[in-house]
Amino acid sequence: MIERTLFSEEHEIFRESVKKFIEKEIAPYHEQWEKDGIVPRELWLKAGEAGILCCTIPEEYGGFGADYLYDAIVFEELFRSGYSGPGFLIHADLVATYIHKFGTEDQKKRILPKMVSGEWIGSLGMTEPHAGSDLKNIRTKAVKDGDDYVINGQKVFISNGQMCDVLVLATKTDQEAGANGVTLFIVEGDREGFIRGQNLDKLGMKAQDTSELFFQDVRVPATNMLGEEGKGFKIMMHQLAQERLAQTIRSATVTETVIEWTAEYVAQREAFGQTIADFQNTQFKLAELKAEAVVGRVFTDKCIELFMEGKLDSVTAAIAKMQLSNLHCKAVDECLQLFGGWGYMWEYPICRAYADARIVKIAGGSIEVMKTIIAKDIFKKYK
Repeated sequence: MIERTLFSEEHEIFRESVKKFIEKEIAPYHEQWEKDGIVPRELWLKAGEAGILCCTIPEEYGGFGADYLYDAIVFEELFRSGYSGPGFLIHADLVATYIHKFGTEDQKKRILPKMVSGEWIGSLGMTEPHAGSDLKNIRTKAVKDGDDYVINGQKVFISNGQMCDVLVLATKTDQEAGANGVTLFIVEGDREGFIRGQNLDKLGMKAQDTSELFFQDVRVPATNMLGEEGKGFKIMMHQLAQERLAQTIRSATVTETVIEWTAEYVAQREAFGQTIADFQNTQFKLAELKAEAVVGRVFTDKCIELFMEGKLDSVTAAIAKMQLSNLHCKAVDECLQLFGGWGYMWEYPICRAYADARIVKIAGGSIEVMKTIIAKDIFKKYK
């Protein structure tokens, strides 16, 4: 099998510490968190103490300035475990990164240390009832009033929404300017008029809280603006390659994991006087999936390498996200089939993996949007 050469010995030592954290602090409790629909705040504090939140944030802002591979390891091991509750990816890979890259020095010093420690939980407020992938048409308004902006609107499907202490919020400061009217603000969770709606009941990822959020005359100082007025859409587009890379890492890891679960199960399960693994159909199904998983992993690791070199472009990220998301969903479907009726039981990890998988064709940009991006790149030279 192709060796993964991205990771050093120090990276693998860190990986072992992440595995131990998951085994001790997440595995024994995740079933209850699925019933609760949320993980406790104490977990975030423990993760911060263990040094697995926001690994890339520099020391001057409370982190330890590691390379992106450390964050990738945290995401991989969470995805490999099958425990989908902790929204560490949104917190670290998106919110903290937005603030670190585009925030003022005051914003970074005030917020990032608390995110690294787990004292503050981060969330990203973009999707609205009438605007998912089409972010330039959001309706949440931010109107300047003296030294403040007053925000009114609604967001939906917001991960970490029930618990967030800091929200990077997409608003419209100019309703007539399209994409050029989008502005980002940092909104603290305790601001008056910031109302958390119900914790949404989802198909999968049951332990991760996902909320409706409402903003009724929420007043924030102009100093809470993230980046420049009207530049929010460009900032979001700039970060999409990283977000899609994280989704790709998830899909590559889950695909590998469910193949391993299935191989172990079919090697032991008997039917018609032999193990299920003895049937040619089983062997061929898993052989095909294994081959596709290896190709997907090589491409994923190449994208990680490109990202770390600052060379991961939007089209390559879209290709990776589309291909691996499709493979992810295919793998959990075909592997569940090999479990038979037991695969449909929630107590089996393959069942939860199947329910959790469907979002990957939507989150971070739908498959259809990925196809549009790729198609535009194909035909641009003919225009």
